[in-house]
Amino acid sequence: MFLGSFDVSISNAANGLSLTIATRESRLALWQAEHVKSLLQALGHRVELLGMTTQGDQILDRSLSKVGGKGLFVKELEVALEEGRADIAVHSLKDVPMDLPPGFALACVMEREDPRDAWVSPHCAGLAELPTNAVVGTSSLRRLVLLREALDALGRSDVRIEPLRGNLDTRLRKLDEGQYHAIVLAAAGLKRLGLSERIRTIFEPDASLPAAGQGALGIEVRSDRTDLVKALAPLVHMPSWLRVAAERTVSRAMGGSCSMPLAAFAQWDEVDSDSLRLDAAWGDPEGRGAVVRVAMQASVTTLDQAEALGQRVAQALRAAGAQPPGV
Repeated sequence: MFLGSFDVSISNAANGLSLTIATRESRLALWQAEHVKSLLQALGHRVELLGMTTQGDQILDRSLSKVGGKGLFVKELEVALEEGRADIAVHSLKDVPMDLPPGFALACVMEREDPRDAWVSPHCAGLAELPTNAVVGTSSLRRLVLLREALDALGRSDVRIEPLRGNLDTRLRKLDEGQYHAIVLAAAGLKRLGLSERIRTIFEPDASLPAAGQGALGIEVRSDRTDLVKALAPLVHMPSWLRVAAERTVSRAMGGSCSMPLAAFAQWDEVDSDSLRLDAAWGDPEGRGAVVRVAMQASVTTLDQAEALGQRVAQALRAAGAQPPGV
């Protein structure tokens, strides 16, 4: 299995393409698009950005699970691809629906940033230091279930977990205004924007198992654009792609959506570089019963093998009592 990243310094300017990247206009999304732009320019392509505001960015008073799910963050970008106004769209993979619409394809997964959750608080170093009747903010049902489990273990039924919507800067502002004692965010976004100093604690996966694809960037294209698949090949990081393929398959097999509190996280074995361990967890959003956890390990060198591992883990989750949405 290929474990290195491609050398993006090798380019052939004579074969360069003129490319437009569709991107959301949040500061983090623009950083991600600019990052891809610089890599493509180093390969000899001419690149510009098309900034867009999505429905997911506009609807901030309701949870995603109640207004249409993660697809609200990508639909307008896909329309731009379909109409030819843009060639590629750069996404945080955890915001991308598990099944893309017909005519679209994931052409590239780049090297993954830190996939873990981060505890951000000006007051408390961690859960154990929260004051009485504290409020913790999160936009994720997955984090809600895992936080509730950890708080129950501490005997902290007084702590409230409240919804937190908006882009990263908006969430940090709400924390700084005192609306929350602490919030939980993806470490990757904070690190990409140079905000690592805001992180008080990073949760290890055994304390807060990450979401499928968290920390990874994916590039979407129209499925008929084989020229773009070739142009993006030097940006592919196959070890990251295999990990997130296994994770996303668990979510897809479980009917993955924002209404399902599901975690899935794959890691390479430190000794056997072809061996992938996939952990998954599911909890009832109403707090009924314990969190269901499953872990499996297999030799993985292809996307088909990664997806097969994800299927087996999803089957084991269901056998252990995890239920897809609507069941």
